[in-house]
Amino acid sequence: MGNLVNLHYLDIRGVNSIERIPFRIGKLTNLQRVSNFIIGEGEGHSIRELKYLSNLKGDFCLSGLENVNGEDAGAVKLNEKQGIDRLVLEWSRDFRKDTREKEVEEWVLDSLHPSKKLEQLVIQNYGGSKFSAWIADSSFKNMLSLELHDCKNYKSLPSIGRLLLLKDLSISGLDQVHKIGAELFGENQSNAFASLESLCFGNMLKWEEWDLCEDDEQVSKFPSLRFLSIRECPLLLGRLPTILQSLQKLEIYECKRLLVSISSFPLLCELSVIGCEELVDEAERMMLGFAKSKKFVISCWEELGSLSQNGLSLVGHRIITIADCPQLVFLETEERLQLDKIPGVESLEIRDCERLNRLPKVLHAFPFITRIQLQNCPALVCFAESNFPPALKELRIVNCVNLQYLVDEKENNNKSMSSNTCLLERLEIVLCPSLMRLSLSGDICNRLQHLDISYSPKLSSLFLNAKLPVMLKKLYIGACPVLECIAQDFRETTDLESICIWSAHKIKSLPRGLDKLSHLQEIQLISFPNLVSFEEIGLPTTNLGVLTISSCGNFGSLFKCINNFTSLRKLKVWECSADISFPEEGFPTNLTSLAISNAPKIYTSLVEWGFNRLTSLEDLDISGE
Repeated sequence: MGNLVNLHYLDIRGVNSIERIPFRIGKLTNLQRVSNFIIGEGEGHSIRELKYLSNLKGDFCLSGLENVNGEDAGAVKLNEKQGIDRLVLEWSRDFRKDTREKEVEEWVLDSLHPSKKLEQLVIQNYGGSKFSAWIADSSFKNMLSLELHDCKNYKSLPSIGRLLLLKDLSISGLDQVHKIGAELFGENQSNAFASLESLCFGNMLKWEEWDLCEDDEQVSKFPSLRFLSIRECPLLLGRLPTILQSLQKLEIYECKRLLVSISSFPLLCELSVIGCEELVDEAERMMLGFAKSKKFVISCWEELGSLSQNGLSLVGHRIITIADCPQLVFLETEERLQLDKIPGVESLEIRDCERLNRLPKVLHAFPFITRIQLQNCPALVCFAESNFPPALKELRIVNCVNLQYLVDEKENNNKSMSSNTCLLERLEIVLCPSLMRLSLSGDICNRLQHLDISYSPKLSSLFLNAKLPVMLKKLYIGACPVLECIAQDFRETTDLESICIWSAHKIKSLPRGLDKLSHLQEIQLISFPNLVSFEEIGLPTTNLGVLTISSCGNFGSLFKCINNFTSLRKLKVWECSADISFPEEGFPTNLTSLAISNAPKIYTSLVEWGFNRLTSLEDLDISGE
């Protein structure tokens, strides 16, 4: 490789089999970018080749540093390579190697002093017990980002606060750190981290104390901080910083001993709290302070019985996710959800809340909510008592085993549901075995475009008026064994594009008007033991591109004029009646996919008719006797 003297770029990202950098790479003096300079085992001296590569710039990674000694590292003169703006120093993840010595790795890190123009620094798997002084040197005036990951032997952090322009700081996997305190800020504590915008701690398994040295409660240690993330720090005690005036996004994951108080975060707009035991605030403060809130996530809070009891509220948040709260019975008291304070929620997702038995009665009055998802909430019996929220467009309910109705109008018959004002476009109900009907009266919504219902063994009817929504485009029904009728006819549902129905054992035929669906592109009928044929109702010929008839034991004949279906591209007739016959005029010659199983009459006639007529065929699957 040493002969490629004009080579400028060497990118080996994603090539995990490479164990070392090529020999004589130092001869490639025109190299400007090397994605990863790998020092192989027993080849630590090869790092010396770097001293000849004076034109390096951009991102540069040095890996395999566990194979290098301090003398070889010093010969590199990394500080002279001023074009490198992002530097990654990486040792092996295996800290059990006998060859790894703390003192040697400290010597190597000392010797790899980069240029003062460096903007980003990443140190991974470093095995020394102390960091080099140059890491927190205030002379790094361009340093914007610092990452320290999986440095298992280090016990105390360097004075990173000296890096006055630092914007992003990420620290994770420092297993020996028990306390973070004054040493992090450096001598000039009042001006430390003045520019820091993002601070992330993760996987600090022994970290117990965060001493912020907040002697003056009016002075923020992180005046510009916008994003704070603390993940998997199970022993961390105490509170977060008391004043974070610029904080917009807060993530706390699996920090069970940490008290999360958010009263002094005036700009907070995204909150995610997962696996924590206590989150506190004042109710009025939450309503006022979160007036511009965007995202609110609560998860794995085992003791949460309701939002109201903990000073939390639906008011003000736009996107709400609540998950894995086994004691949650209701979201909020009706008194707090008065009509003059209806929240501006746009999306609500609730998962794995075993005791949640009702949603707010005034849910129908939420003016801005467009999406609701409920999953694994076994105590929920109905979704709403009267109307859907006026702006709701998407509703998804999964594995709510006691859900009987979507809308239960029994308690207030005067507030019957209006299909004309409902904006619902997508409805999906999966694994709700107690569901008997979608509504006790009429249809759900004239604007519905996508209806998907599956694994509802008690569902006997879709709509009592036996009509489908007039704007419906996609209809998917599956594993509803007692459903006898989809609708009386399709004549008012002229926008239908896709019909997929499977395991509907009691359905004997499709609704009338199927042949009038000029926009229909796909029909899939699977496991219809009582379906006989399409002869009486016909099929649309204009745009139908996919036709699947599978496991329909009594289906005996295809449409006679199927050869006129000029748009049909995929045809599958699988495990139907063995007596099913070949259409008189043959198949459309522009089929691209044909699958036939257990249909000997079709196969025999097809051979006689001539495979060679199917000039566009790409996939052919024929099986059975």
